[in-house]
Amino acid sequence: MSTPTPPAVRTERIGSALLITVDRPEARNAVNAAVATGLTAALDELEADPELRAGVLTGEGGTFSAGMDLKAALRGESPEVEGRGFGGLTEAEPTKPLIAAVEGYAMGGGFELALACDLIVAAEDARFGLPEVKRGLIAAGGGVIRLPKRIPHHLAMELLLTGEPVDGRRAGELGLASRVTATGQAVPEALRLAERLAENAPLALAAVKRVVRAADGAPDSAAFAFQRGEMQTLMASADVREGMTAFAERRPARWTGR
Repeated sequence: MSTPTPPAVRTERIGSALLITVDRPEARNAVNAAVATGLTAALDELEADPELRAGVLTGEGGTFSAGMDLKAALRGESPEVEGRGFGGLTEAEPTKPLIAAVEGYAMGGGFELALACDLIVAAEDARFGLPEVKRGLIAAGGGVIRLPKRIPHHLAMELLLTGEPVDGRRAGELGLASRVTATGQAVPEALRLAERLAENAPLALAAVKRVVRAADGAPDSAAFAFQRGEMQTLMASADVREGMTAFAERRPARWTGR
């Protein structure tokens, strides 16, 4: 009797967070078809459960992800999911906050998975890089598009044009990582951050993400018009009434997501 193949992506509920772990340490957590479909299922799990308020994405064995699995690609496997992009994430639009907890290497597509998250927590000796130009390619999973929006233009261009990596400490200095930790502490810190986010109203968190996405590259007039619609929806919600009441009564809010 054959032994079942272990899943390429594991999920674990920790408090109000979903810890999503790419589990292919033997391949430095490179993204193949199994990882892409596994990440898609994990994000669906996060979105479907109202008790889950945020996701934390990481990799097993001290490496975030080495990017696309080239051996799998040569066998004809696709690391993309239709409508959701590379790894089932880079073109997805999850409504809940997603935090990348980066230990070790986040290279190529692995870096692009981190860039697709809302926040990045990095170990000080993590390594971020987009080496595609060294192989005659470009970082087409969001690297070329997103990196210049995350850090100053010329610094982004240096990383994109040289293909050279930076460590977690430098990523923090550039503003790429929101928090930098000692080695081995990225996941615990990301989970603490996820719990901090969970103290806030889920409808408001989702609205922030939608407004930020809609305002990207849009004229201010269009961005404010979109934001007005979001504010109207929020003001009619039970969560806004609860937030105001909790403030007046000096107690923690009890969010319902309605």
